[in-house]
Amino acid sequence: MAVFMTEDAVRDQARDILGFADKEGVRSGVGQTTTFNQLGFPGISDKPDGWYLPYNRAAVAIVLEAKASNVSLGDKQVKEILKNVKIIESQYKKVIGILYNGDDIRVFKNHEEIDTVKTLQSLDYYVSLFAPPIDKERIYDLTAKINNRLHFDFDIKNLYHRMIFTACTLVAKRFNAIMVEGMDFNIFRNCVLNCLEQELSADSLKNQKLDTLTKEFSRIEINPAVGIKEQKAFIKDFIKWVTEISDCLNSDAWRGEDVMAIFFNEFNRYKKKSEAGQVFTPEHITDFMYKILKVNKEDRILDGTCGSGGFLVKAMANMIHEAGGVRTEKATEIKQKQLYGIEKDPIIYALACANMLIHKDGKTNLDQNDARSEEVGKWIEEKNITKVLMNPPYENKYGCMDIVENILNHVPAKTQCGFILPDKKLEKISKTQRKRILSKHRITKIIKLPEKLFFGINQTTSIFVFESGVPQDNEEIFGCYIESDGLETVKNKGRHDVHGRWPQIEKYWVDSISKLKDDKYHTAQWINPNEHLSYQMPEKPFEIYEEDFKKTAMDYLMFLQGIDAKEFGEKLLNAAMYSSSVRESDGEVSISFKVGDNYEKA
Repeated sequence: MAVFMTEDAVRDQARDILGFADKEGVRSGVGQTTTFNQLGFPGISDKPDGWYLPYNRAAVAIVLEAKASNVSLGDKQVKEILKNVKIIESQYKKVIGILYNGDDIRVFKNHEEIDTVKTLQSLDYYVSLFAPPIDKERIYDLTAKINNRLHFDFDIKNLYHRMIFTACTLVAKRFNAIMVEGMDFNIFRNCVLNCLEQELSADSLKNQKLDTLTKEFSRIEINPAVGIKEQKAFIKDFIKWVTEISDCLNSDAWRGEDVMAIFFNEFNRYKKKSEAGQVFTPEHITDFMYKILKVNKEDRILDGTCGSGGFLVKAMANMIHEAGGVRTEKATEIKQKQLYGIEKDPIIYALACANMLIHKDGKTNLDQNDARSEEVGKWIEEKNITKVLMNPPYENKYGCMDIVENILNHVPAKTQCGFILPDKKLEKISKTQRKRILSKHRITKIIKLPEKLFFGINQTTSIFVFESGVPQDNEEIFGCYIESDGLETVKNKGRHDVHGRWPQIEKYWVDSISKLKDDKYHTAQWINPNEHLSYQMPEKPFEIYEEDFKKTAMDYLMFLQGIDAKEFGEKLLNAAMYSSSVRESDGEVSISFKVGDNYEKA
């Protein structure tokens, strides 16, 4: 039973959580005796419950309206907070209004109510609500510059080496490595390497495989013919570009944008055919899967084939946002104890380590191992996983369904597990394996994804949602088809939501999948697992047109009379083209065919 709190108690609690107190450059506090007039708003005798007013009028201002815990936050209370917001707006363009009763909270960005964390956070969280979104286009442009210079000027042809060099520099930048103008390539590389070794030494005691990161980085060499002057000029530009990317990723506006996926997409442009490819899950789909599996800040996430860590980075961002931002204790707990990944390939594993470390995850819970192994199964059992988000390699040589089965067998019973797989994957495996999987685990949903989802990859896929430890037992499977995600292909940059269509599409499908229906596109179906284990595309109805019937009848009549239909068609076309008269008059074109010695209008 909730403890009753008076308005005074709620106000005091809010003061402590928000951190409302006068400080250098800010007038801030709570109370019922201070008027707006005393706070610098002439002639206004109203009294706010709490205020945060920077001397810099371009900064974010915050106003608090507190209520006793037994007062609901309805229209009357909203009217009060919006009145105070309007007063503050007379001097500030950026205003956050907070309506709070100790249990419930409503937040307004100027006069628009916004969806935020449901518990009161520190003032930094509310200030960050005005942070501009990350400019992903700028990151693409900077990455293209880095890629071109590393590839052409420094002759680093291996795309993974270019990625590792850039990613490790970002990690070192995050840990405040001293990078200065005038460094040549070797000095700069040693600077980054020393920072990595120093910062990773504590984690390496817990996870020795983190050494892969520094080993791969130390192997990178440039063309020895590149002069010292050219090296110093590039390093100067490189530091500037990496710093700008780092500032984006470290800003309060970061919401899980996967810089490693951006690197891969750009660096991949110069990939040789002999280099092994990796399929990176599009960022909007990692976010979509997070939502349809109803992941929250208390979950413990596993990606058993994590690649560069896209699912984990997106989950980290969403969970931290729900927890109140990167400065909260919960954010540290999420980074250290709630994100787990497995990757077999040593170079991709190194990239995953870098991707997580860019965001200062504290302890990188990544394992370089084969997700099909019993060793990995035991490792998973120790983690108390609550949700699985994965896009495993599809080829049989990598053991796609063996990986899926091993994951399902070792997470706790009733764990929600989402896998992106080829549409027909479960129907193409052996009957023995299919029977074995379904005797232990249940498919609850099959969501067919847009057919052009993966840029440059000719593969149609679906999200298969399993509930582990619960047999199928003939239970039908909900299916639906997201025919379009609204994205378009942009030259050299892959598929992007250039028209901003995806948020509304995503909102509709998250809601529809939760309710197990599709009222708009009418794609919902219930799939009998004894008949199919994939979304069934409806067959197009058979249609015949009068023109088709006439053509078929003519072909048949000519066949009966021994006339070659193809030869007859060519003669008819020649007669129409070369035995006709074409005239133009008053903007109209008429065609006449010759009949005997005369022309008759068509």
